[in-house]
Amino acid sequence: MNNMFPTTPEPINEPVRSYAPGSPERASLRSTMKTMRDEHIDIPAFIDGKEVRTGTTLEIRAPHEHARLLGTAHQCGVNELQSAVSSAVAARNDWMHMDWTDRAAIFLKAADLLAGPWRDTINASTMLGQSKNPYQAEIDAACELIDFFRFNVKFMEQIYKDQPISSPGIWNRVQYRALEGFVFAVTPFNFTSIAGNLPTAPALMGNTVLWKPSSTQLHSAYYLYKMLEEAGLPKGVINMIPGRGSVVGNSIFSSEHFTGLHFTGSTKTFNFMWSTIGNNMETYKTYPRVVGETGGKDFIVAHPSADPVAVGTAIVRGGFEYQGQKCSAASRVYVPASLWPTIKDTVKAQLDDIKMGPVEDFSNFVNAVIDRSAYDSISGYIAEAKASPDVEVVHGGNYSDEVGYFIEPTVLRTTNPKYRTMCEEIFGPVVSIFVYDDDKFDETLILLNDTSPFALTGAVFAQDRSVLTHATNVLNDCAGNFYLNDKPTGAVVGQQPFGGARASGTNDKAGSPQNLLRWTSARSIKETFVPAKDYRYPFLENDPTDIEL
Repeated sequence: MNNMFPTTPEPINEPVRSYAPGSPERASLRSTMKTMRDEHIDIPAFIDGKEVRTGTTLEIRAPHEHARLLGTAHQCGVNELQSAVSSAVAARNDWMHMDWTDRAAIFLKAADLLAGPWRDTINASTMLGQSKNPYQAEIDAACELIDFFRFNVKFMEQIYKDQPISSPGIWNRVQYRALEGFVFAVTPFNFTSIAGNLPTAPALMGNTVLWKPSSTQLHSAYYLYKMLEEAGLPKGVINMIPGRGSVVGNSIFSSEHFTGLHFTGSTKTFNFMWSTIGNNMETYKTYPRVVGETGGKDFIVAHPSADPVAVGTAIVRGGFEYQGQKCSAASRVYVPASLWPTIKDTVKAQLDDIKMGPVEDFSNFVNAVIDRSAYDSISGYIAEAKASPDVEVVHGGNYSDEVGYFIEPTVLRTTNPKYRTMCEEIFGPVVSIFVYDDDKFDETLILLNDTSPFALTGAVFAQDRSVLTHATNVLNDCAGNFYLNDKPTGAVVGQQPFGGARASGTNDKAGSPQNLLRWTSARSIKETFVPAKDYRYPFLENDPTDIEL
C-alpha cells in the first residue's frame, strides 16, 4: 500500500570535470573515444521499445573528419511513423497513471547513470558526432542533461504540491493531468542536453512522446535512448523516429492524437510547423501546446565605463565556443570608440593563441562546424563580407573543407550597423562589431533594439551601476536571458532558466517549472462531504420586517 508523501532529493548542479592533463577523467574519456571512433554503429528507430530498421539509411560522419564513418541511421517512412503514433497512444494510459514517484525514479536513475557509467559514452559520442571539445561536451551532454533530469523532478514535485484552499465541508484539489494525445519533440544538433530534455520533460509529466532527433545528432541520440532504457523507461513512452523532416512532420501533424510540440531549431522551421498545426486544427481532439526555442542574433554592448579586457574575453568565449553554434552565441557587438583599440588587441591576442582542429586533440579550442550545409552558408557570409567596402576583417576569414568543415574564428568590423552580418543569424564562428561614438550610447541601445527580430540572449558591460540599470530598462524586450558583465552564453539549469521571445520562441524557459506546466492539463476537483438536499436558499424565506418597495 502506497501511503507515502515523499520528498524528492534536493538537486544540486552537477560539478564540471576539468579533463586537465594527468586527470583520471581525461584518460578515461580518451580511451572511450579511441574505441568509439573506430566503431560503426547501426542506428535504428525505436518504436514501442523495439529496434526498427527500415533499410533507408543515412550516413553519420564526423564533422572534423568527414571521411570517418561513425554509423548508419535508419530513416522512418509513413508506415513506421503510423506505428509510432499507435505505440504512443497505447502507452499513454499506463504511463500517465503510474505513480509520479515512479516516473521520478526513472529520471533520477538516468541522471545517476549519466553522472557515472554512461558519462564517457555520451560525452565521447557528442565530441565525435557533433565536433565538440571535451569541455563543451562535458558542460552540455553530461552536466546540463544531468541537471535537467534532477531539477525537473523537483519542479514536478513543486507543481503537484501547488493546491487550492478549501472551504468548510469542501475539499478542493487540482490534478495536473497529462495532455490528451502524444507530444512531438523535435531536437537540434548543437546540444545533446536539449536532445535529452525536450522528449523527457513532457514524459516526466505523464505524456508519451515521439522524438525526432536532428540527423546530425543521431550518434549521441542513439546512446541517450539506450541509457533511458537502462533507467527503466517503459516501452512506447518515448519513441525515437529518425527521418526527413517533411516526411515525419506530415505524418505527425495529420494525426488526431497530436497534442503538443516541443521544439528547438530555426525560426523558419518553427513558423512552418505552427502554420501547419493551425491549418490542421479541425483534425485534433484538443488545442495543441506549442513550445519552441528558435533563433537568435545575440548581442554584447559595452559602455565607455566597461572593462575592455573583460569585453574582449566575452567576445572570444561568447562568440567562438563550439564554433558559434549556440542559440545564445554572441554574434553582434557594439563597442565605444575609446575602448575599441584595447578590445581589438585583446580579441586578436586571444584568438591568435587559439588552436583549431579535430576533437581528439584536447588542446583545440575550436573544432569543425556541423556539416556541408552549415559550412557553405557560413563561408558564404565571410566571402561576401571580404568583398564589402563596409567591412574590415579584423581576424580570421579563412576556411577549408579538405579534411573537415573548418572555419576560422572570424571577427568583422563594419561601419554599417545594419550590414547583413549584424542582422542575420549565421550560426557559426563569425562575430560582427560596430564601433559607436562614446557620446551615443543611448542611440546605440535604440539601434540595437531595432536591428534584429530576435530576443534570445544579450549582455551589457559597464562599471557604472546606473548605466547597467538604464540599459536593463531600455533593452527590456531584447533578450529572455540578459547578462550584466558576462558573456551571453552558458545558462545553467536551476540558475538561469533559458528561453527568449520575439522571433526567438515562446519563452517557456527550459530548466524551470514554467516549462513543465506546459505539458500538463489541470483538472479542478471539488468534493462536498455533505451535499445539499433542497434547492431553497435562506434568502427565499419570508421576512415580516421586509419594507414594501
